[in-house]
Amino acid sequence: MAEATPPDAGGAPRVSAPPPDGSLRIRGGIGGIRFQFEELLAGATALDGLVRELQAVEVEADAVKHALGPFQSDSYASGSNAIIAVGEAGRDVGRVRAQLQRIGDDVRASHREYEYAEARNALLMRLGFQGAGYGAAPEPFALPGVRGAVEGWIAGMPGHLTALLGVPAPLAAVLGALNGPADVRRLVRDATEAPGLAFLKPRPVKIVDRETISADVDLSPAGLLRRAGDVGAQGGRIEVIEVEGARRPAWVVIIPGTQLDGPPDGTNPFDPAGVAEALGYDSSATSAAIREALRQAGASAGDQLVAVGYSQGGIHAMNLSRDRAVLAPYDLEFVLTAGSPVGGITPEQGVRSLHLEHEQDWVPGADGAANADTRDRVTVTLTNPLALPAPQDFGLGPGHRLANYADGAALVAASPDATLRDSTAALAAVVGTGGAATVTRFSLRREPRPGREPDHGPARPSGRVREGSWPRGTPG
Repeated sequence: MAEATPPDAGGAPRVSAPPPDGSLRIRGGIGGIRFQFEELLAGATALDGLVRELQAVEVEADAVKHALGPFQSDSYASGSNAIIAVGEAGRDVGRVRAQLQRIGDDVRASHREYEYAEARNALLMRLGFQGAGYGAAPEPFALPGVRGAVEGWIAGMPGHLTALLGVPAPLAAVLGALNGPADVRRLVRDATEAPGLAFLKPRPVKIVDRETISADVDLSPAGLLRRAGDVGAQGGRIEVIEVEGARRPAWVVIIPGTQLDGPPDGTNPFDPAGVAEALGYDSSATSAAIREALRQAGASAGDQLVAVGYSQGGIHAMNLSRDRAVLAPYDLEFVLTAGSPVGGITPEQGVRSLHLEHEQDWVPGADGAANADTRDRVTVTLTNPLALPAPQDFGLGPGHRLANYADGAALVAASPDATLRDSTAALAAVVGTGGAATVTRFSLRREPRPGREPDHGPARPSGRVREGSWPRGTPG
């Protein structure tokens, strides 16, 4: 049975946004626009190679035609036919070469037009101009929720500040766009210099205790995020899991979200001051503690590494992806985050990542930057409706609940979407799907401020404890 011809066959190459997968909206990866841009250029380069080969064939055909000339008199009819045949073949090759060259030019023109449209729309949005008249209106399914509104407000902070100084609104928007989006890293560092906020500056983080067990571990995206919730149930802890990697030993670092059960200037490295360290100082102190935890757990140079983080923990996890002190000894393969503002963090080339956000979660937009749309970076926005929790359970909002992200991660793993299958397969290729593993949970403490007494938390046993469960009172 003959294959149906696509309705737009023969037309100009077109880039298309991936369709939503139920309640999942997908950006980046092999279905992302940026990767399609790269594919357009790769296709044009391949066509250039064919054009060069055909040019060589044309030259050779012309040389053969001229070489046959002296022999035409030996047999006029056959000699003439041979010369004509070679000449026509050369002209046919020339026509194919010209057509391929034209197609390559069209592909490059399409790439330029899409790049221009993307840059134009980004500028218009930064200026606050949206709508059909500007050609920059988002698709109906992509209307920004709380997350998009917060990201836009923070990104446009320079313009907002200009307006507060009395500059007319249109001019303030233009000046804000010319200044670019807000530099959240610089803003955080500046804030730590303000009177009364010095406690936000990083202080050394040390390991004060550890405990190790053997347990069955679910290494799916949903299972890993649920472990982040378990780790966060007790303050100041991270988890390092040793797994049998598909190619060589692999380790998973689980980093919890922000913990609000202590003073803002306390010794829990994941208190609100930890957000400042993560956003403003590249997680310098926490990353050092994670490196020491890996060493104590038994990780060796060249081992594979996966970092998983929820909320604040996701910022720390992504900062590992550009930390030379981590990337030099270990092969960081994958980062998984949920509800984390990590758009301003650019990982080193080759580090793959999967980010879960909810359109009604303001936290992922708190750095004023959207995650990059690249081949190795996939962002999944959850759009499922949310129930309003009781006031005492509201926390940072219903969109930020870890249980919702774990459910979304299960949908990601079950999705037939090619981009998501490629991303989850990359994670599984490092850690597998689960089974028996060695789990070490580390207690971390930030150095107390001068004049404060250190708080090491409850006393915990060190070394290996009985297999299959955590000591009483510790979630597993």
